[in-house]
Amino acid sequence: MRSYLRSLTLAFFGLALSAATVQAAEFEIKLSVLAPEGSTWVKEMEAMNQELQAQSGGRLALKIYAGGVSGDERDVLRKMRIGQVHAAAFTGVGLGQIVPSVRVLELPMLFRNYQEVDYVKGKLQPEFEKQFDANGFIMLGWAEAGFVNIYSNKPIANKEDMKGVKMWAWEGDPLVKAMFETLGIVPIPLALPDVLTSLQTNLIDGVYGPPLAVVALQWFTKVKYFTDVNLANSTGGLLITKAQFAKLPPDLQALLKTTGQKYGQSLVQKIRAENASALATLKKNGIQAVAVDPKAKEEMIQLSEAVYPKLAGNLYPAALLEKVKTLIAEVRK
Repeated sequence: MRSYLRSLTLAFFGLALSAATVQAAEFEIKLSVLAPEGSTWVKEMEAMNQELQAQSGGRLALKIYAGGVSGDERDVLRKMRIGQVHAAAFTGVGLGQIVPSVRVLELPMLFRNYQEVDYVKGKLQPEFEKQFDANGFIMLGWAEAGFVNIYSNKPIANKEDMKGVKMWAWEGDPLVKAMFETLGIVPIPLALPDVLTSLQTNLIDGVYGPPLAVVALQWFTKVKYFTDVNLANSTGGLLITKAQFAKLPPDLQALLKTTGQKYGQSLVQKIRAENASALATLKKNGIQAVAVDPKAKEEMIQLSEAVYPKLAGNLYPAALLEKVKTLIAEVRK
């Protein structure tokens, strides 16, 4: 009997200790990330979570839902607005569903290099953050996915090669829709989680994205070529709803903001370095680079620039487009 009571007592204390160990943080942020487990984006969010817990003494934590389990960005945004999801790492497509003018940063053939990207974003981000705030969201940290290329099962070196290609177009993306119409590409609107299956079943012939994303999402296993020209820079950011942010005490609000900014900056640097490594991975896996000659590239630039004014007044103000052009001119000068 004594032995039984002793075992029961030990079991009780063991359960109590276990419960204390796994006890949820006082404030838990449900965070959605489209990128898959093990990707650079998710690893950075996991590192951010560890720092938040350490700096807050366990009071604040992230619960990360990775790999698109919360749905595409449109689904995530809907869930954020009804409180099912509190925060999310968005691409420019998702950000643009809240503040459409952000998409001016992703216009095709706009930027030549990261120096131009950083200069323009640095000038425009404060105003964009005010617009997010006015729409019920707090920008915790800006990020990006990097410069985008075309990946396909036929070589694409110029505009003529693009005609008739069945290319994935992110569902509900007006910018890509306008660009595809100009280039003669056949858009196949799909949510991001459906792209790999569509490549496998030949519903689509090609995709677009930064090298690291194409590797992380396994799209590279179903294509043969990539077009060696940077089409656009893919921006992004980490947002939280104002409603959820307001539930945090001031010290945790400040911690979440500073930590979000820190990991946003860290992510940008890592993504840029790893995009270069991902290109090497693609080549090692037999993906052939298709060169674009100067004449064909200039034609792409001219066609792209013709799209900019078509979107002015709808996606972004015409004055903002002119401001971006002026800022780029300042860098190039």
